[in-house]
Amino acid sequence: MSEALQLSKEKLINDLNQGIADSEELLKLTADEVSAGAMQLRERVRERMNKAKAELIHLQQVTVEKAKAAGHATDEFVHENPWKSIGIAAGLGLVVGLLISRR
Repeated sequence: MSEALQLSKEKLINDLNQGIADSEELLKLTADEVSAGAMQLRERVRERMNKAKAELIHLQQVTVEKAKAAGHATDEFVHENPWKSIGIAAGLGLVVGLLISRR
C-alpha cells in the first residue's frame, strides 16, 4: 500500500473513532438535558461525520483508480506474453489443486 493511501486510511480511521467518541458523549449529554454544549457537540459530530464520508469517498475513488491501473497492466502483460501467462495460470492452478487435495 502506498504511503499516501496508508496515511489516508489511518486518518479516516482516526476520524471515525473520534466521531464515535463524540457520538457517545452526545448521547450521555442529551440523556438528561439539551444545553448549548449539546448543540455544539451535535454540530461537531455532524462536521466530523461529513468529513469522514468525504474522505471515504476519496479513498474509494483512489482504490478504484489503482485497481483499474492494475487491471490494465495485467491485460497488457497477458497480451504481450501469452505463453508466460498460460504458464503462470497453470502453475497457480496446480498449486491450488495440490492444496485442495490435501484437505
